[in-house]
Amino acid sequence: MKSMKRTSGDLGSIDASITLQLNNAHVKETSELDLARLNTLLDMACYARGIDQGKTAFLIALDHTAPYQNPNFAWFKSAYQSFVYIDRIVVAESARGQGIARLLYEDLFAAAHRTGTHRIVCEVNSKPPNPASDKFHLAMGFEKVGQAVLYNGAKTVNYFAKNLG
Repeated sequence: MKSMKRTSGDLGSIDASITLQLNNAHVKETSELDLARLNTLLDMACYARGIDQGKTAFLIALDHTAPYQNPNFAWFKSAYQSFVYIDRIVVAESARGQGIARLLYEDLFAAAHRTGTHRIVCEVNSKPPNPASDKFHLAMGFEKVGQAVLYNGAKTVNYFAKNLG
């Protein structure tokens, strides 16, 4: 399996402040970041692409070799040998319903497939609920593979995986 190499069209530190604004406008669905943490995440990412430099939408993913300290990533590391983990995807409210998330996911699937990675994983909040994300992931062919209660019960997530074949 080849590693996924990032390309010049990807998000990087030059885009981080723009991407950070969109991320932090949606902390209920993802989690809050500061600039240093976002740059660290971008440095670890095997895939980090956005629309309008991350102002309209972005997707950040890490492969199974990333040194990421995160309970959801750790769950997937214990369950699977090889995967690409979608850490976060955010689409601005004004751009929803235009197929942008689908476009980013399909691009990620193609990039992962080229490297021989055949499993894409992610988590979706069930507490607080995120029904639009559940519906989207099921429509994209993901299957629920687990669940976890995090942060002393403050958050519950469902774990999803998609095999690319």
